[in-house]
Amino acid sequence: MVIVSAPPVLASMVVGLAVSILQATTQVQEQTLTFVPKVVAVFGSLAIAGPWIGAQLVRFTRTIFEGFPSLF
Repeated sequence: MVIVSAPPVLASMVVGLAVSILQATTQVQEQTLTFVPKVVAVFGSLAIAGPWIGAQLVRFTRTIFEGFPSLF
């Protein structure tokens, strides 16, 4: 799950850092300013990495279901 959640989390972190640096340099301390760019970055990263994330989740689920008979 850490690997699958990495693209949106990293995108959010990078955008948050960039907006924070921009706020610090311009002295604009609006708390809601970071929300919209982060949401756009997360949805964009999910749109780009969506097929890869889906393939990873399907592979993980298949591995889990194929491993059930060996447990009993």
